[in-house]
Amino acid sequence: MSRLTFSPQRVVWVLIAIMSSLVSAAAPELEVIYPAPESPADVRYNDLVEILHEALEHTAATYGPYKVHPAHSVMNEARELQTLEAGEEINIAWSSTSDEKEQHLLPIRIPLRKGLLGYRIALISKDEQALLDKVHDADDLRKFTIGQGIGWGDVALYNRNGFKVLTANYENLFRMAEVRRFDLFPRGIGEVFKEYDEHVKLNPNLVVEQHLLIQYPWPYYFFFNRKDTALAERVETGLRAMMKDGTFDAIFRKYNGADIERAKLGNRRIIRIVNPFLPKDTPLADKSLWFDPTTDK
Repeated sequence: MSRLTFSPQRVVWVLIAIMSSLVSAAAPELEVIYPAPESPADVRYNDLVEILHEALEHTAATYGPYKVHPAHSVMNEARELQTLEAGEEINIAWSSTSDEKEQHLLPIRIPLRKGLLGYRIALISKDEQALLDKVHDADDLRKFTIGQGIGWGDVALYNRNGFKVLTANYENLFRMAEVRRFDLFPRGIGEVFKEYDEHVKLNPNLVVEQHLLIQYPWPYYFFFNRKDTALAERVETGLRAMMKDGTFDAIFRKYNGADIERAKLGNRRIIRIVNPFLPKDTPLADKSLWFDPTTDK
C-alpha cells in the first residue's frame, strides 16, 4: 500500500486552511439594529430594510454571519440620530444628509432611493385642490403651510426656503392634513400613494394632490456611528455589489416603479427649491446613482 506524503510547505497551507475554517466557523454573529417603525402601519422604510438585508447577505461569505432586527424603542428621527451618535441601542440609521450630520455621523454616500425622495407629491384635503391649481412657482407655494414630522430634516429646508411649517407626530399628520390644520403634507413619490391607501379610510377627505411636483436635492443615506467603520465598510461593499449585479435597481423598481407610473410626472408642474444643507461631497455628478424624472417615468 502506498503512503501519502506531504511536503512541509503543503502541511503549512493545510494547517492555515484548517485554522481559517475554524476561525470563520467561530466568528461571532454580527448584530445589526436599525430604527423601529413608528407604528404598525408605518411601512415607509420597508425598502431600506430589504436593502440592508441584501447588503449583508451579499457580504456574508466574506464577512460572516449576521442578524438584523429593529430597536425595541420607538424614536423620532432626531432622537434616532442622537442615539446612533452616542453608540446606544442602534448601530445603523437612515436619513437625509447635511453637513452637520456628516460631521457627527459616518455616511455611505449612495442615495438609497436614487434621490427619489427629493421629488415630493403632497397629501391634502380635497378642498385644497382648487387653490393649489393656481400655484406655478415657489413664490406661489409659499402662501401655503407645510406639514412635517417632528425632527425631520425637511423642516429646516422648508424654513430656509421661506415656508411656514407645522410639525407633529407622524400618525397625526394625515388627520391634520384632512382637516386643513396645514395645507400640504409633501411626501416622496415612493411614499405618498402607499400612505394615502393606508390612511384614507380613516380620513375620507384626504387626497393626493394632482398637479404639483416639489423638487429639491435630497439624498437619503445609511449612517453609522463614526467609530463603527467595520460595519460601514461591510454595508458599502454589499451596496456596491448590489449595484453591480442589478439587485439594487431591482429593489428600487419593486418598491417605486408602480408609484412612479401612478404619479404621472409628465402632467405635473415642477416647483424647484434649494437645499442649502447639501454637503459638497454629495456625488451629484454620478448620474447612475440618481433618479431622473425625464427618463425614468
